[in-house]
Amino acid sequence: MKALIAMSGGVDSSVAAMLTKESGYDCIGCTMELLDRSDDSEESGGSDAKAVAHALDMPFYSYDMREEFKSSVIDDFVKEYSEGRTPNPCIVCNRTMKFGALLGKATSLGCEKIVTGHYARVLKDPETGLYTLKKGLDESKDQSYVLYHLSQEQLSRLLLPLGDLTKAHVRELAAKAGFVNAQRPESQDICFVPEGKYAEKIYEYSGKDFPPGDFVDLDGNVIGTHKGIIHYTIGQHKRLGQAFGVPRYVCSIDAAGNRIALGGADDVFSSEARIKDCSWISGAPPQEEIECKVRLRYKQKEQLATVRSSGENECIVIFHEPQRAVTPGQAAVFYDEDTVLGGGTIF
Repeated sequence: MKALIAMSGGVDSSVAAMLTKESGYDCIGCTMELLDRSDDSEESGGSDAKAVAHALDMPFYSYDMREEFKSSVIDDFVKEYSEGRTPNPCIVCNRTMKFGALLGKATSLGCEKIVTGHYARVLKDPETGLYTLKKGLDESKDQSYVLYHLSQEQLSRLLLPLGDLTKAHVRELAAKAGFVNAQRPESQDICFVPEGKYAEKIYEYSGKDFPPGDFVDLDGNVIGTHKGIIHYTIGQHKRLGQAFGVPRYVCSIDAAGNRIALGGADDVFSSEARIKDCSWISGAPPQEEIECKVRLRYKQKEQLATVRSSGENECIVIFHEPQRAVTPGQAAVFYDEDTVLGGGTIF
């Protein structure tokens, strides 16, 4: 069988490529060119990916997907922030690029499988014939949260060779193989927002002005002036731009009115969340409400909750204990122990 390996130039996808080839697949390596070539990190990533593919004696392709990345990921990021939400562009990238556009490339090359370096696991239930998505065994690296949207068709074509490994073991394998990127440090930033300067990039990409507006208290009284809604997110209490004498936290963002409501520490806790664009790994939503655990951010610990359908591809999450800073735009992902049930977007 043929497999297309998505190679970023990092150590994870490189080891995933090596393990896939060792397991007997006819492998093709590829990288997606997502950013302008003047970006140094993108240059080195593509170069390292090509070097590893060459070392593994694999054909290698580089796809120019800058236009698709901008329209699918960057434009969505700007739109969400402009409307007062806090998006997760890595989820959008996985859905539209890796398991959208790149899966199409795999098909055109005659590849039955696509391979990525995500730390998660795909298993097939022998009784039902359905595929399940599970957490990676290395809890500190688990990336199942960003894959909750995968369909049964996508899971049937996906190989995740790193799901049973720890990051330390992956680096050991890379070093033993002599890969140029064995000790390449990981970036904690969004790839198109170096150093985490979100507002600067939103101004740059959008060309729009986000003017100052009112800070208000929870009764609607004006108590100050903010510097533009794109500088803030739910739960934020530092870098508000002015002092209030008492700690203040962002409770809500009204983009249409250009107003940000501030409250106390207790005011950023919520007992429930509304979720839209729900996706279920099994392919069908639960017929009844379910008790499960819910993760509201990439690195957050899951929380006990009841999930209840509330309409077409929508549901309500009722937390057993109030949760801090439930943020519109972020993903809520549902788990049964280490198994991903599905998820959606908080709104």
